[in-house]
Amino acid sequence: MEKIQVTIDNKVVEVAKGTTIYKAAKDNGIDIPTLCYLNLDHLKIENRPGGCRVCVVEVEGRRNLAPSCSTECSDGMVIRTHNVRVLNARKTVLELILSDHPKECLICSSSGNCDLQKLSQKLGIREIHAVENAEMSTYRKDFSPALRRDMDKCIMCRRCETICNDIQTVGALSAVNRGFMSVVAPAFEQDLVDSPCTFCGQCVAVCPTGALTPFDDTSKIIRALADPQKTVIVQTAPAVRAALGEEFGLQPGTLVTGKMVAALRQLGFDKVFDTDFAADLTIMEEGTELLNRLTKFLSGDKSVKLPLLTSCCPAWVNFFEEFYQDMLDVPSTARSPQQMFGSIAKNYFAELLKIKREDLVVVSIMPCLAKKFECQREEFATDGNPDVDFSISTRELASLIKSANIDFNSLEDEDFDRPLGESTGAGVIFGVTGGVIEAAVRTAYELYTGEKLTKIDFTELRGLEGIRMATVNFNGTQINIGIAHQLGNARKLLDGIRSGMYHFHAIEIMACPGGCIGGAGQPLHHGDSNIIKARFDAIYREDASKTIRKSHENPYIIKLYEEYLGKPMSEKAHHLLHTHYFKKDKN
Repeated sequence: MEKIQVTIDNKVVEVAKGTTIYKAAKDNGIDIPTLCYLNLDHLKIENRPGGCRVCVVEVEGRRNLAPSCSTECSDGMVIRTHNVRVLNARKTVLELILSDHPKECLICSSSGNCDLQKLSQKLGIREIHAVENAEMSTYRKDFSPALRRDMDKCIMCRRCETICNDIQTVGALSAVNRGFMSVVAPAFEQDLVDSPCTFCGQCVAVCPTGALTPFDDTSKIIRALADPQKTVIVQTAPAVRAALGEEFGLQPGTLVTGKMVAALRQLGFDKVFDTDFAADLTIMEEGTELLNRLTKFLSGDKSVKLPLLTSCCPAWVNFFEEFYQDMLDVPSTARSPQQMFGSIAKNYFAELLKIKREDLVVVSIMPCLAKKFECQREEFATDGNPDVDFSISTRELASLIKSANIDFNSLEDEDFDRPLGESTGAGVIFGVTGGVIEAAVRTAYELYTGEKLTKIDFTELRGLEGIRMATVNFNGTQINIGIAHQLGNARKLLDGIRSGMYHFHAIEIMACPGGCIGGAGQPLHHGDSNIIKARFDAIYREDASKTIRKSHENPYIIKLYEEYLGKPMSEKAHHLLHTHYFKKDKN
């Protein structure tokens, strides 16, 4: 690679040709402030529109200041990153941005975690000068069951647009208007619920202000906990335990399962259960469905719909309901673990407690914002009473623990309650890309062949590549499996199936990077692939530590079928644990 020499702040450095000024400075220990720039390392993409102009620097021989994030170095270039002219320009730019920004920092949900706020402090801005004869732009606020959109706070960094369009290929967001009136908004100025938005929430994870935030139900949960007439139970997703500790200063990948259970009990939940139990239940239903389809297909029935697509990720479900309406009969009809848990809780567990389903409040702790939307879908309710009442994110749980003044790091480990808290290693690995299909294979192999697995770990299904393909040998029968995470990769995989390029028996898809561990409700990782990898490893460590690692060997799952459901895919199981899909109206 060709090297060139540049001078940055009187320091001569050697960089690769094509390197931006921002990267050259960063690699040499010089910090240039940014707003719109974002290095999505785990996605191998940079958002560098150079639009905010906060990162401007002075280049000798150039009349105007240059945006460092989008200007490439040239041989012999002399750059000044922090002289008086540059500092004055940055401060002026930021004051202009703030002059059109709502003064709601005290009540903004992003306060304390806002890049605009941090930069204002760093540049020492203590007053905002009004722009003469200018009025602050105002926009309609947009609420959905999962996300809150306040475009008065949009600074046109276009990070969300990059994620939505270039990575997820959803196309729900685009830039509209010019000047002070410019914002990023849903297509045709629609509300989010009418746009192609899948509610994956990755836009929220990269927004540097409070323009995009989760819809937060923690206040309703606190009221439910305080109501003596209500029994409030909680379920926690597998990915949460691998990331929650980061909110309390622990290293990424630190498993905090026991401390999390203890904290939830201190918050006042009557029972603390594990979504991993419902993940095992999902495998029993989804695995049985896969085996039924495979058996018919291998016996010559060409009417069988293959590949079977996993249905655990609600953002992925929203995606195929929007863009692949010709394939709605292909995904598994099995509900997600969140919704299976809610259905079993509001029916089976409510009967055990001898209470009405209306008096049982089911709360889920999820790494995902689309789960907020999923639990409000009409098909997951009985007479208007939802199976899962509220879903909050990992970050929202951390906020709740902090507001209750619980010293999280000093808590003694506690165990989940029974019967809905016992799970296997197969349930744990639902939290990572490839985990759902590996869990299914562990059970499907033994049920199909009638033989015990000699090797539990299907490492060929693991990894963090965006698209992966593997063949698993079911004792002479070759099962072709496709795996994708991030919706842009899902599109490539499905388009390949449509065109006849790929021939799979089963496909697993997750909307977020790395799967649930990279969900938009997790502690923000800002594109750091090392954090994703640490969480990934943590999930498999927990799997390896489990005494039971196959879903069909979970004794509480066996008992649930014997005493209540009958058998997998029975009429009762299908009624409580399965769903159907809808064509989303196209506007």
